[in-house]
Amino acid sequence: MTVSARDMAAATPAGRDRYVDLLRVASLGTVIAGHWLMAAVSSDGIGNLLALVPALQVLTWGLQIMPVFFFVGGFSHALSYRSLARRTEGSVYAAFLRARLRRLLRPTLAFVLVWAAVAFAVQLAGRGDGPLTGAALRLVTQPLWFIGIYLAMVAFTPPLLKLHERHGWAAFAALAGAAALVDVLRFALGVPYVEFLNFALVWLAVHQLGFLRADGRIRRPAVLAATGLAGAALLVACGPYPLSMVGMPGEKVSNMAPPTLALLCHGLWLVGAVQLAARPVGAWLERPRVWRAVVTANGVVMTAFLWHLTAMLAVYGAQLALGMDLPAPATAAWWAQVPVRILAAAALTGVFVALLRRFEAPAPARPADPAGTTAGPVAALGTTLCLLGVLGLSMTGLGGLLDGHSATLIAVPVTAPAAIAMALGGAWLVERSAPARRVRLRG
Repeated sequence: MTVSARDMAAATPAGRDRYVDLLRVASLGTVIAGHWLMAAVSSDGIGNLLALVPALQVLTWGLQIMPVFFFVGGFSHALSYRSLARRTEGSVYAAFLRARLRRLLRPTLAFVLVWAAVAFAVQLAGRGDGPLTGAALRLVTQPLWFIGIYLAMVAFTPPLLKLHERHGWAAFAALAGAAALVDVLRFALGVPYVEFLNFALVWLAVHQLGFLRADGRIRRPAVLAATGLAGAALLVACGPYPLSMVGMPGEKVSNMAPPTLALLCHGLWLVGAVQLAARPVGAWLERPRVWRAVVTANGVVMTAFLWHLTAMLAVYGAQLALGMDLPAPATAAWWAQVPVRILAAAALTGVFVALLRRFEAPAPARPADPAGTTAGPVAALGTTLCLLGVLGLSMTGLGGLLDGHSATLIAVPVTAPAAIAMALGGAWLVERSAPARRVRLRG
């Protein structure tokens, strides 16, 4: 039976932190809007507006809001794991992984399979090398990197939550200090490949801030915001860090891939800033209509995130198919078309959401035996395979599906078919690793 957003909103427990739900929607919504704005598409291919107009890169200090999503994830994971630990028999770890990942993996795998079929058909027809088509097959899977990293955050939650419960802020400081050390080894000493450790350390540190919020231990958000903003500004002004908090084509150093200490400071200032707004916005969320809108958006936001680039590319493709001229990016004519393109992309994203939101809805429970002693390792293996598959696909894209194009993932070449197989196999293992009874999670 499908439960309406109105019924879910009416059944909201009095103690629920509604502000966290709003932050989840707002962070992904900001990423979507930023992608629509940054895409500079012309008849020659797809570029990046921020690379064409470097002065706009300062906007990423507000629009690069992905650290807020990982911060919210840490908060939710802490509440969920503790709730399951109190009520679950057998492998808590396996039950936690399965419960947290189902709503993430089902819409993701649906997206991957649909696009894999489209890419296969396009390349089989010999149309995979066009300026827009080829770029689209590379571009649509790139946002999957965030889902891969998020899978790692879920997997590391139990041990890092224990570390937090013992050491509090010191656990965060240890992760932040390790991230700083990695940058010293990278930039000052030239140690090769060490920078890739920060894919874990930086995002885990931001995730750890969510644990601190769950326990009410972020008591001076203004100090946190000021420290983060000052640190990021100092690092960019005096260090080897670029101004942009998102990756730029052709740049020697990126704050995002791999993440840097500057991005961690950026995350600190964002977390402090959103914490400052928690009380006034929380009161606003008590209004029934506002809360219903947030509940509705939370039920489809992952589907919207997965398909928003597809919608944007379809809008540009329609312009080309109709013989319309695409103005040179960043010109006055291009800017004049921006509102129309964004509205069209939003409308088409809404169509995709209406068609595919069922994959994001909680699946019905099926009978199963209690989790055995192997449930935890099986769930961990499945999550690892999903993580590697999703990250691999974000790197390879779907442009070389038939010719064996590969990308290097942790020193191992991986192809798109292999990445898809790992993601599907991992999801199957996670699904089979724990009791399938319906579990209601806090957070």
